[in-house]
Amino acid sequence: MSHNIFVTRLTMKALLLAAVVSLIHGSYASLVIKGPTEPVLEGDTVTLECLYTDSDLNISQVHFEVYSKYMHGWRPVMERYWCFYSLKIQQLADTLVLSIPHAGRYYEGPYRCVSNDENVTEPDNSSQPLSFKVHYMGELSLSREGYTGYLGTPHELKVRLGDDVVVKCSASSSEEPSYFWYKEGSDWVLPSSSLKLSKLNAMDEGQYTCSARHPSVESLSKRRTISITVLPEDAHWYETSDGRLMLMISAVAVALVVFILSMIVFLCRRAKETKTSKGPIDDRSQKKPIYKASSESLPSTCGDNQPLV
Repeated sequence: MSHNIFVTRLTMKALLLAAVVSLIHGSYASLVIKGPTEPVLEGDTVTLECLYTDSDLNISQVHFEVYSKYMHGWRPVMERYWCFYSLKIQQLADTLVLSIPHAGRYYEGPYRCVSNDENVTEPDNSSQPLSFKVHYMGELSLSREGYTGYLGTPHELKVRLGDDVVVKCSASSSEEPSYFWYKEGSDWVLPSSSLKLSKLNAMDEGQYTCSARHPSVESLSKRRTISITVLPEDAHWYETSDGRLMLMISAVAVALVVFILSMIVFLCRRAKETKTSKGPIDDRSQKKPIYKASSESLPSTCGDNQPLV
């Protein structure tokens, strides 16, 4: 009999302890953060919320934090209003709302909600981290192999018969895009970012379009077209795109040299004119005699009328 009473009391204590632990955990571990459930595109408005799901704790003692990859730590999120870098924090009845009017790749987080209540300690004083991916795709860039990207690629390439052409297509994107090359008026498709045409002939002339598609967001896609013209094998060098590029670079180099020489001549003439305009120093005070009674004389006790100089 006494044994059963002892077991019953022990069971009741265990249940009471479990209930207390559950109550504490339910009060402090109910802080959650909610964010976007759909893919976020660059420029979209993003809203994050901090709230308690099953607790009477005050939301006014909660703030947002973001993890800094550069500082390697969590830091509070502060309101700011500056162009596309605006952040707005608003406290409602039961939630704390963070609004990002213009989402960018630098706003991906992770974020978390943290309680300032002194009676709550880690890890119960913070929510689980939340991150969201900002998807974007920049404009397509075409570059010809063997040429610097700063010169760009013209909308039309003129090459001689039998030449080789390699054009690369690229775009900055949140994920590596899928690239395809199409030729206008043909079912020809090349699943690659590089267009390689060897020993061009008249049949290779035409409009070639590069298409880039985002792997996760179908609405993100870019296109750019380039025209390829095949000239006769005996065409003059300056008729090709390479020849025109050389002429352009030569013209810029000549203009730069002329400008530098003009500036040197101008500065030399200016320095010469400045030197000759000064002339010899005419110090007439060296030749003018100074008398005792004149305003230029010095005090003297001598009583003569002879000039001092």
